[in-house]
Amino acid sequence: MPRTARSWQTLIALPFLVLGAWALLSPATVQLVAFRPEVRLDAPILNLTIGAFGAQAVLAGLFALTSRFSRWTFLAYGIALLPFFVFNYWFVFVVPLFSAGMAIDFIANLAMLGFCVMGWRAARVEGL
Repeated sequence: MPRTARSWQTLIALPFLVLGAWALLSPATVQLVAFRPEVRLDAPILNLTIGAFGAQAVLAGLFALTSRFSRWTFLAYGIALLPFFVFNYWFVFVVPLFSAGMAIDFIANLAMLGFCVMGWRAARVEGL
């Protein structure tokens, strides 16, 4: 059964909402999962920063959930995701700060990119 552009938009919002809420509500566990042991910090400022990052992700998820996407919105969102792949690669392989736990972020970004493609196609069919 084909999905509507709106359903793809909702799927784009979910990783932002879920991962953002996790970072907002439990930043210390995000640090345990995402950072290599040798770079983890026992400093309140890092948990504050991770929590703020989570709040921004929740905000992005709410915008994605409550806005009306056109096919150009799906395209722009997909293009905007591309630097995150460079970021993940850089801080896992070039300057190794992140652990294998960052695969969560990579998988979420890859899923959202796919949802953008499918949403763009659905929006085109729907005339959005």
